[in-house]
Amino acid sequence: QVQLVESGGGLVQAGGSLRLSCAASGSISSINIMGWYRQAAGNQRELVATITSGGSTNYADSAQGRFTITRDSAKNTMYLQMNNLKPDDTAVYYCKAVVVLTFPVYRFVDAWGQGTLVTVSS
Repeated sequence: QVQLVESGGGLVQAGGSLRLSCAASGSISSINIMGWYRQAAGNQRELVATITSGGSTNYADSAQGRFTITRDSAKNTMYLQMNNLKPDDTAVYYCKAVVVLTFPVYRFVDAWGQGTLVTVSS
């Protein structure tokens, strides 16, 4: 079983910063791609940023230039540094990972965290 746990959300004023963390645990052989998604009230869940096992990153237009995604493969942990936050960034942020498992068979599993709430006030 694989577990993802997000942390670091909270209430900040516009222009402020937050750093989100996502820690993966369980019977993990390795982690392929990881990403951050968010879902605002009344909206669909949307991609924020992704990072591959090789460190290649992609960002949504809304995050480009303000957010930075990183990962520590040795710790199976991913981060999202969010700067110059805007009220439109208010959402529940979710961690996703494509995890490689080897028992009982070699396979890939999509794992999601429970989410952490980010609220940006004006």
